Amino acid sequence: MSPVLEQRGTDTIPEAERTSGPRDLIAILLGSNLCLGVIVFGWLPVSFGLGLWPAVTSVVAGTVVGVAVTAPLALVSLRTATNLSTSSGAFFGVRGRLVGSVVGLLLSLGYTALTLWIGGDVMVGTLARLVGLPDGGAAHGVVYALLAGCTAVAAVYGYRLLLRLSRVLAIGMTLLLAVGLAAYAGDFTAAPPPDTPYLLGSFWPTWTLSAVAAGLSGPIAFITLLGDYTRYVSPLRHSPRTVWRATCLGLLLGLLVPQLFGTFTALAARAGTDYAGPLVAASPTWYLVPLLLAATAGSVGNAGLMLYSMGLDLDAIVPRASRTGATLAVAVVATAFVFAGHFSWDAQSAMTSFVLLLTALGAPWAVITLMGHIRCRGVYDPEALQVYNRRARGGRYWFRAGWHPRATAAWLVGAAVGLLAVGTPLYEGPLLALTGGVDCSFVLSGLVGGVVYAVLAPGGRVPAGRASDPGAAQRGTR
Repeated sequence: MSPVLEQRGTDTIPEAERTSGPRDLIAILLGSNLCLGVIVFGWLPVSFGLGLWPAVTSVVAGTVVGVAVTAPLALVSLRTATNLSTSSGAFFGVRGRLVGSVVGLLLSLGYTALTLWIGGDVMVGTLARLVGLPDGGAAHGVVYALLAGCTAVAAVYGYRLLLRLSRVLAIGMTLLLAVGLAAYAGDFTAAPPPDTPYLLGSFWPTWTLSAVAAGLSGPIAFITLLGDYTRYVSPLRHSPRTVWRATCLGLLLGLLVPQLFGTFTALAARAGTDYAGPLVAASPTWYLVPLLLAATAGSVGNAGLMLYSMGLDLDAIVPRASRTGATLAVAVVATAFVFAGHFSWDAQSAMTSFVLLLTALGAPWAVITLMGHIRCRGVYDPEALQVYNRRARGGRYWFRAGWHPRATAAWLVGAAVGLLAVGTPLYEGPLLALTGGVDCSFVLSGLVGGVVYAVLAPGGRVPAGRASDPGAAQRGTR
């Protein structure tokens, strides 16, 4: 059966269409993440000067903490049947939920561009060895454009096609990575590459940076994405505990498997300041074709999912736009960022700065949304959440001109503290000196945002939705 173009935007998904289940969550979180755009994060600890075990422990520790914070967000859209940024209107207001849309748009934009960037570089390097393709700007431009075009097609068709693709990738990419372990095993060493001292001068600050930039950033990338999948899961057939467990398992497998593969191959290829070039150069000839397949299919699967979420976020920001039009628009922007990344930016600095800054902005939003979900006990008014999408006014979540001032203020304070405490290769906040040079921006931004929200909006001040069965009020408006 040929895929059908998805018609849903950020409207409420009718109960009859909520046919996905926990296995689908695992498949999409695993299959879409087995790509070079996630694998490259396993290279970051090595580029920071860490050897095998410090790199592995930092990635695992950061990922586990990130999953513990992020996975419960999947339960919000399980109850609201719409995406997470729209769902956050219950706490930020139907206009204030634009905070989540903007954060989600930036997160997805960065990760889409990164996936196309790294995937394209590996494709060009592999084709250069296989068929003598010139390794110049023109070749990179053509490959980037080709990947972006395939990604846009997958994203426009939407959730059902991406789910099918993820099921195939979950099996195919796992096999390709398993074969890759054998391909690079002969050159493996546990020591970091030569001339790669600790990035922050000593072990623990560098280890902590790795835990945040390489480990924690993976789950945080999904703080606004998880609802894109769980809105298609019915709470009438699947319990919150089952959905939460599936989300945790999907995130852990989908992030740790590719990232640890990235650490292994980075050490084997002696990849210090660059990953794509040494990865291709160290590959045995017989693995070049599998590597090319991994670079193409994996990149389309991951970037397609991110681009799909970007389209939903832009659709939420500009209700007049269709999901298809919004997706194509953000595809152009993401491709432009790919070209800027290749020709103007240093990969390590750009990646590290991007994930740390976006983590500081996203953490307080996630904490406030989770606190609100606990307070209202998962009971929402689906119709009231769609007021902004209908370009209307009023409703249970209108608050003050469509904004919840206290929740918005709490996010602003938390995000500001996070930005003041961040430490990146391009920017260091003034509060970094108070933490001994260790980047604690994620912890501080989330903690401060949550505390301020609890003080400004004590329990009971956020109105819950009308009590109704999970299948009621499933009427779309777009």
